[in-house]
Amino acid sequence: MKIKRYLLGCAFAACAATAGAQIQLGNEMYLSGSLQSDILFPQEDESIGTGTYDEWGLTNTYLDVNFLSKYVMAGARFEYLEHPLPGFERDFAGWGVPHIYVTGKYKGVELTVGDFYDQFGNGFIYRTYEERSLGVDNSLRGARLVVRPFKGISIKVLGGKQRYYWRHDGYLWQKRYWSKDTYSSYVFGADAELNVEQWFKRMQESNTYLTLGLSYVGRQEDDEVVEVMTPGKRLNLPGVVNAYDFRAQLQKGDYNFMVNYALKGCDPSSDNYYVYKNGSAFMVSGTYSKRGMSLLLQAKRSDNMSFRSRRTMNGVSTASFINNLPVFAYQHTYSLATLYPYSTQAAGEWAFQGEFSYNFKRRTPLGGRYGTTIKANFSHIRSIYGQFDNVLMLRGQEGPKANFFDMKGGLYYQDAHIAMEKKLTKDFKLNLMYINQLYNPAANNHADEKLVHSNIFIAEGKYQINQKLSLRAEVQYLLANKYETYSGQEVPPLERSNQGDWVYGLVELAVAPSLMFSVSDMYNIEATKEHYYNVTAVYTHRSHRLQVGYGRTRKGYTCTGGVCREVPASKGCTVSYTFNF
Repeated sequence: MKIKRYLLGCAFAACAATAGAQIQLGNEMYLSGSLQSDILFPQEDESIGTGTYDEWGLTNTYLDVNFLSKYVMAGARFEYLEHPLPGFERDFAGWGVPHIYVTGKYKGVELTVGDFYDQFGNGFIYRTYEERSLGVDNSLRGARLVVRPFKGISIKVLGGKQRYYWRHDGYLWQKRYWSKDTYSSYVFGADAELNVEQWFKRMQESNTYLTLGLSYVGRQEDDEVVEVMTPGKRLNLPGVVNAYDFRAQLQKGDYNFMVNYALKGCDPSSDNYYVYKNGSAFMVSGTYSKRGMSLLLQAKRSDNMSFRSRRTMNGVSTASFINNLPVFAYQHTYSLATLYPYSTQAAGEWAFQGEFSYNFKRRTPLGGRYGTTIKANFSHIRSIYGQFDNVLMLRGQEGPKANFFDMKGGLYYQDAHIAMEKKLTKDFKLNLMYINQLYNPAANNHADEKLVHSNIFIAEGKYQINQKLSLRAEVQYLLANKYETYSGQEVPPLERSNQGDWVYGLVELAVAPSLMFSVSDMYNIEATKEHYYNVTAVYTHRSHRLQVGYGRTRKGYTCTGGVCREVPASKGCTVSYTFNF
């Protein structure tokens, strides 16, 4: 039966892929969508810890279909994860239609009924979004009204139930049935933004823009039994938790300034060990940019800002988050630079980031014949409280306190790097990067491990052979501190975050306009001495993209915007197909 369902899902996807490009149904009416299917034919490999598999094929498949017209939009998404990729099997297994919506708009009014994503300001108190690589889909099922009554004013009002894997906190869209369980929580809120410059012509003439924002979000949740240390007693949990957000952004010529403050009411939960205290977040950011140069300075303080629709949700889960705290750490794309990624600590952190970029003009001593670009970035993130000695004793208490500038817990993460982009000849471009990282494994729930210090050296070159052929190569080396003992005991190498030195190499050949071939290998020199090799071929044609590969994937974390998901080790043949119509 399972294999039949798998084949049915693949057949369904194949039929969808035969559709043409965007379909015009009539005057100003269109049908569009996308298909994404990622498939792994797994092989067991004891040396890297893949575990065992019951299925010959695993897949995450998504089909989105949208109807577009002048006044009405509607859409739905079909998901087939009956046999999901490694790392998704525990919570994401299933298939059905978890996302469906209808939106009507007329003049300055827009109404959506169904499932939707949105964000208030920087997302401090409300952000719903989908990130498939992380397993994040915290959409809201309900209604949203957007009104623009006057020039420069936008008002949103929304409410509903949040998606919890295949559920929307009580309502289940899976395997062709819709049922209701006993758990229930509701999320509701409002947001208002005012573009002040729209009211003052002199501000527009002087290239000055000022945006003011105010948001409110509330969560109503059923009572639950959470016991304290005293036998027979339980916590008195708040039925409604309120959160508020205030922000302002000023842009004047080449300068841009932003300040944001958010406040969340008392919200005892699994994330904060059920303590009774308010949460807060504060951010200030400034940028300056002109032709050939840019500067960014940012600081953020957050304290007890985990905000979920389910208070008992496990702290390592990516589900049920109502809000999102932006990460103040550079988002690297090179493989070894992402070996120790940072996860935003909602319990509390101080974060600082600065970035500078300068382009040396052509035919200058440092610019040379084709110019040179230098970029430097520094990120520093610290804990406010540090590790709690006895988390069970904190239940029902007021929780730890700290002054605004306290950083008692020490370093969570630091990244300092400098990069150079240089075109040496008409056909050859060279990128060089040096990264110095400090990583605290406690940021990814490895509290017994010590700081990992890495020096990473990266060289990337791209050579344009002719109009159709181009060759790109990468060489990366990560030099880490040596093995240490944790909690006074030796830990097997496979269980360490710090596995010593790594080396990575990649060669990629592109054949314009449709083909690309690549070979890569990441090798652990000291601890495991394992090769994580991959061979990949990619074909693109119009709206179609097909990728076929074979290789190994290292156990670790994948992170985007400070949100991380643990990825298990895997090996096998991969097929990825995407199609947009």
